[in-house]
Amino acid sequence: MANPTSGGYKAEFLDSVRTRLEDLGFRTEIRLTRHAGEIGEVCANPGLGVRTLVVAGGDGSINEALTGFQNNPDPPQLAVIPIGTANVLALELGLPRKPLAIADMIWRQKTKSLRFGLANGHPFVLMASSGFDAEIVHAVPLALKRKLGKLAYVITAFRIGFKRKASHLEISLDGETINGKFAVASNARHYGGPFVICPHGATDPGLYMLVLDKDDPWSSLRYGLALMFGRIHKARGATVRPFSVATIASTSPVAAQVDGDPFGTTPLEIRQTEKTVPVLVP
Repeated sequence: MANPTSGGYKAEFLDSVRTRLEDLGFRTEIRLTRHAGEIGEVCANPGLGVRTLVVAGGDGSINEALTGFQNNPDPPQLAVIPIGTANVLALELGLPRKPLAIADMIWRQKTKSLRFGLANGHPFVLMASSGFDAEIVHAVPLALKRKLGKLAYVITAFRIGFKRKASHLEISLDGETINGKFAVASNARHYGGPFVICPHGATDPGLYMLVLDKDDPWSSLRYGLALMFGRIHKARGATVRPFSVATIASTSPVAAQVDGDPFGTTPLEIRQTEKTVPVLVP
């Protein structure tokens, strides 16, 4: 399945992958989504009848597939063609970007168990957060995102950053309470691209919470620079903790996001799950 609204969608790219797979003896079908949520609908269908479902899209498309799999008693294995804006999962898994290499990866059928967390019962494979980054995700115009990719988020951050009013968050981590302005639960090592938010994410399974004590424009700039240099977990005012169950609450609703897509507002309950999905890897 392919999301034709993803930033990197190119029909000829997918045709190259399909041609290579058919040369290797696979039967293939390309299905383009026609409405939001269609990937999830297809993945939830117990009569899907395929061994491998290939999703061409960004991290949001993968999240949609994962959500659908939760309602499928016998989901197929998942393969990813990264053509989205950030493609953080592809970075985490070291997935190839060239069509022949992608097809060869699918042909080899080597899988890895993809673990995920739950935010208010909804799966996330990368992160769930509340605060400034979620406000940006909610505010970025879709047309601008399609045209400029990651730059659209930077433009939106400057557009809203100097006029927004920060909200206080109360984060509970397995019973321990931490106060902050921004909180992100991470199931991955990277955040927003090649930026390392949780160095332990590559070696220690489980969820980690990053809490920042400030999110005013100058603090956000300081934390942004720390993120670019892979030192956000060591920055002054930053707290990183492993957890099994967490809640993010606030006195008034604060924007939330999951895997780079809007996800309503606080409160959030975030927890680990033992469920996994097989995903093809190099």
